[in-house]
Amino acid sequence: MTKADIVNEIAKTKGLPKDMVLQTVEAFMEVVKDSLANGENVYLRGFGSFILKTRSEKTARNISKNTTIIIPEHRIPAFKPADTFKEQVR
Repeated sequence: MTKADIVNEIAKTKGLPKDMVLQTVEAFMEVVKDSLANGENVYLRGFGSFILKTRSEKTARNISKNTTIIIPEHRIPAFKPADTFKEQVR
């Protein structure tokens, strides 16, 4: 399902104009991205959490140059579904 599909489904089921739904979905995604960029997790009860995971520093190899490189510690965004969400999907 794409973002356009989500917008169409919400607009159809709730009877709202597509442009208003699109603006709302875009605003939601911006808030989530900004929160994660500022180091804050986003918790949506009954749905899940958008969290930051920390990946530790590791050594890797550049096969084409046959050299060793160090990948520094970094954070990545992740989604952890709520238990009720996981049960509904099962």
